[in-house]
Amino acid sequence: MLNALWFGFFIVALLSGFYQWIWLGQSDIFATMVQSLFDMAKLSVELMLVLFGTLTLWMGFLQIAERAGLIDKLGYLLAPLFQRLMPDVPRGHPALGLITLNFAANGLGLDNAATPIGLRAMRELQSLNPSPNTATNAQILFLVLNASSLTLLPITIFMYRAQQGAADPTLVFLPILLATTASSLAGLLSVAWIQRLRLYDPVVLLWLVPFIVALGLFMAVLATLSATALTALSSLMGNLVLLLVILGFLLAAVWKKIPVYDAFIEGAKGGFEVSKQLLPYLVAMLCAIGLLRASGALDAVLAAIRWAATALSLDTQFVDALPTALAKPFSGGAARGLMIETMQHYGPDSFPALVAATVQGSTETTFYVLAVYFGSVGVTRTRYTVGCALLSDVVGVVTAILVCYWFFT
Repeated sequence: MLNALWFGFFIVALLSGFYQWIWLGQSDIFATMVQSLFDMAKLSVELMLVLFGTLTLWMGFLQIAERAGLIDKLGYLLAPLFQRLMPDVPRGHPALGLITLNFAANGLGLDNAATPIGLRAMRELQSLNPSPNTATNAQILFLVLNASSLTLLPITIFMYRAQQGAADPTLVFLPILLATTASSLAGLLSVAWIQRLRLYDPVVLLWLVPFIVALGLFMAVLATLSATALTALSSLMGNLVLLLVILGFLLAAVWKKIPVYDAFIEGAKGGFEVSKQLLPYLVAMLCAIGLLRASGALDAVLAAIRWAATALSLDTQFVDALPTALAKPFSGGAARGLMIETMQHYGPDSFPALVAATVQGSTETTFYVLAVYFGSVGVTRTRYTVGCALLSDVVGVVTAILVCYWFFT
C-alpha cells in the first residue's frame, strides 16, 4: 500500500506538471518542482535536529516510568474491564494482560513499546482462534480500539509544532484529547453493537459512566468559555499535564529507589537510535508531497473539495487540512509529511495547520495497523473490522474539525 501510494504521488505530480506546462504555459513549472525536492530534503534534516533532542528526552522519561512499574500497574488496573469486553478470552489468559499493557503504552505515547506488545497480544488471541484465518470477536475489538488512536499525550505533534516555530506547541492538546475520545468511543460502541457486548455490566459501567459524566461536565464548562479562553486553557492544560506526568514518573521512581538519572540515560540512548532511523522516511515522504504541492496537483484537489463545500454553504477554512485526514488511514508517514507541509505552507498557528495537527493526533493509520497485526498471525478474513475502524476514523476527523472551529475561530 505504501509503495503504491508513494509511487502514485510522483506520477500524479509529473502528470500535473505536464498539464501546467502544455495547457497553462508555465514553462518554469519543472524548475519549481525540482527546487521543491531540494527544499523538502533540507526541511527533513532540520526536523531531525528537533527529533534527536525531543525523542531522546521523552524516551528517557518513559524508561523511568517503565522501571518504576507504572505501565504494569496501569495494566493491572484495566484488566477487569477487558475481561468484560472480551468474554471469549478466559479469565487470567495472558492475552488480557498484554492487551492492557498495549493500550497503556499507547496512551502514554510509548509507540515503540506498544507495537511489539500488541503483536504478542495478537498471537495470544490467535491461540484461542478456532478458525485461524478468520478474525475473532476479541481480535476485532482489539484492532478497532488500536486503530482509533488512544494516545493521550501527543508528544510528537507538540514536537513538530515546536520545530515549525509554533508560539505554543501544546495549543492543540485539548482539541486532540476531545477528538481522540470521540474516535475511540465510536470504535468501541460500533463493535459493541455488532457483538452485542454487555456494556451494562457493573464493571464496564464503573469505567464508562464516570468517564462520560466527567467528559460531559468538562464540555459544559468549555461551552461557557470564549475562543480566546479556550485557547488559553488548552495551552495551560497541555503544558501542565505534561509537566505533572514527568513529575509523577520521577516521584514513582524515587519511591521505588530507582536511580532516575541512570534510567533516563538508558532510555535516552534508545531515543537517539529511534530518531536516527526516521530520516529516510521523512525525506521520502516530504519530497514526494512537496512535489505534489509544487506541481499544482494538491491545490487542484483542494480546489475541487472547496468548491463542493461552498456549494453546500459550508465554511472552507478546513479544506486545506484535509490532505492529512485523507492520507492518515493509509500511511502515518504520508500524513505526517502532509501535516508538516501544511504548517510550512500556511504557518504553524494557522487554522489549517491546527486542524491538520489535531487530525494527526486523533486518528490512526488504519490499514497499516490491520495489515501488520492481522498479517502477523495469518488472519485473512477480517469480517467487519475495516468498517468499524474507518467509522472511528471518520468520527475522529469530523470531531477534530468541529472542535478546532470551536477553539480557534
